[in-house]
Amino acid sequence: MSPHRPNLPLRTAVVGTGSIARGSHLPALAAVAAEGSVEIVAVVDVAEEAARAAAEEFSVPGAFTDLDTMLGEVRPDLVVLCTPPSLHREQAVAALRTGAHVWCEKPPCPSLSDYDAVTAAAERGPGAPTAAFVFQHRFGSGARHVRELLREGAFGRPLVAHCQTTWYRGADYYTVPWRGRWDTEGGGPAMGHGIHQNDLLLDLLGPWREIRAMAARLVHDVQTEDVSTAQVRFASGAVATVVNSVLSPDEVSRIRIDCELATVELTHLYGYRNADWRITPAPGVPARTARAWNDFGPDEPSSHLAQLRALVADIRAGTPHPTGGEGGRGIVEFTAALYKSAFTDATVRAGEIGPDDPFYAAMHGGEPDRLPVGAREEEQAA
Repeated sequence: MSPHRPNLPLRTAVVGTGSIARGSHLPALAAVAAEGSVEIVAVVDVAEEAARAAAEEFSVPGAFTDLDTMLGEVRPDLVVLCTPPSLHREQAVAALRTGAHVWCEKPPCPSLSDYDAVTAAAERGPGAPTAAFVFQHRFGSGARHVRELLREGAFGRPLVAHCQTTWYRGADYYTVPWRGRWDTEGGGPAMGHGIHQNDLLLDLLGPWREIRAMAARLVHDVQTEDVSTAQVRFASGAVATVVNSVLSPDEVSRIRIDCELATVELTHLYGYRNADWRITPAPGVPARTARAWNDFGPDEPSSHLAQLRALVADIRAGTPHPTGGEGGRGIVEFTAALYKSAFTDATVRAGEIGPDDPFYAAMHGGEPDRLPVGAREEEQAA
């Protein structure tokens, strides 16, 4: 099947006009539209007033309240999904079946089953449209530079890593009805917050082999966890710790990788620049080598804009985008394995969760009302 490569500009529709659409996606699309690569032709929101307001703010000609109607009338080349996770499967499949490419916000889908259904729809669609997901931290210049050095073995073997997403969310955050529920959000901070840093860790270190995790609901009156921790062994032999939290007033996002010849550190919050990375050489590494490692070149911050530019280039070239298909599935499988380990108190290995596993169909393994492992004893007794 030949790749689906529409002419530029890509006629693009945005579905969902909430904060992530108006704060990140629509500004990024407007910037790329100014470069001649896309044209924003429609927005969709179930709230007509919200759709019209977004259309007016970003000078979009079409405002719709129904996705199918928009797909039938506009026939866009690219559909950007900025909707709650529980809607992603149905909406992505609908767009793919019309021949549109899809770029979907994280979390990709509430389950591996949903993710695989989207991938299958992309493979069946007319002209092989693609489905990709928002993991913008892979696309900053800092990640590209470090990824290349790791893959060419410049730092020697990766040995020990730490991945930390310790953020703070108050009770008001969960007043949005779909948050904090397994059926609509798919999980807590392991799914909705730490997934960005966890994805970047996997992108830098490569395939993981096994995971042992704990999760707990310690503060928030929600269904999902509000903190999780994990120990991970990678195929390379490297070992890592992972922490995901929405209970941490001193907020930070951090990755640290200790290799034979250097320590690589990234410290930021919601997005990084080159200055947020630091490479510390081991004793004996020549100063000239260390200076070269820390020369990141032109600064391209991690952002929706950076990934969008890469996505458009891949669509035009007819090449797979790194965060679609198997390239996006890895982090969904990793997250499912984290939850399975936490809820079963067992080590979970890569590739273990198949269609017959209850954690394939839902991150809670079929028990949405269970309290995550580590919940307070008084809650368990209530």
